Amino acid sequence: MKKKHITSLISQTFGKFASREFPHWFQNIVNRSYVGLMGLDMSEFHAPQTYKSLNALFTRHLKELRHFSLDASDFISPCDSLISECGALKSDYALQIKGMRYKTDELLGENFTQDEKDTMHDGDFMNFYLSPKDYHRYHIPMNMKVLKAVHIPGKFYPVNLPSLKKRLNLFIENERVVLQCETMEGKKFYMVLVSALNVGVMKVSFETRIQTDADVVGEQVYTFKDLYLDKGDDFGCFEMGSTIVILSEKDMFEKLLVKAGDKVKFGDTIAKLG
Repeated sequence: MKKKHITSLISQTFGKFASREFPHWFQNIVNRSYVGLMGLDMSEFHAPQTYKSLNALFTRHLKELRHFSLDASDFISPCDSLISECGALKSDYALQIKGMRYKTDELLGENFTQDEKDTMHDGDFMNFYLSPKDYHRYHIPMNMKVLKAVHIPGKFYPVNLPSLKKRLNLFIENERVVLQCETMEGKKFYMVLVSALNVGVMKVSFETRIQTDADVVGEQVYTFKDLYLDKGDDFGCFEMGSTIVILSEKDMFEKLLVKAGDKVKFGDTIAKLG
């Protein structure tokens, strides 16, 4: 069996601690310490002491779903995050961070045809970085159809800004789940969930067979027929902070309404569809 990378071992060890349900008095100390240390805003969530594990706190649900635009031309943010980079793809090159780029063909992996990858060339991209203090769940950005999910095993390097500046091809080296999506008008785009240190698990609610940070060899492919999801639907979570990359085919977006360095929240309108 292939030896696990040190980042996987660290993430698995942390995951065991985070998932353990300690006696209430001690769990309360753990939860409150984390909230204070990370500066979590709990105003939209239940009190820290109500969560039975640190992982339950990480993956907390909103008490009430936020309001967002129902206009079909408004593309909303799937998460609370920092836009670490965004803009137009140059052929199949996207920015990991200013001055460092990666190839989207490699990001998507081996289980998409070259024609499917070529469709993204000269399109648009957005990188969403979720810090440990952010709301960790992700939502559907528009009414859409999911065609395929590919789980690509990999490493668990940190994806914070200092790491993005020093490690080339970070998104490509890390474990990820690639979702091939289609708009109601037939435009293709991809949502790529990227792991990070201490983020061994990425949940995808509509495909429970996807088991990240597991003993999986090679890419795992899941195809769907008539899987339609509505804007705002909760479709899973990161266990700790991580990154989502969105790639779109050329002219799917009329314009992006965000820039690198912007903070966004789930529900904010971040682009207009063409």
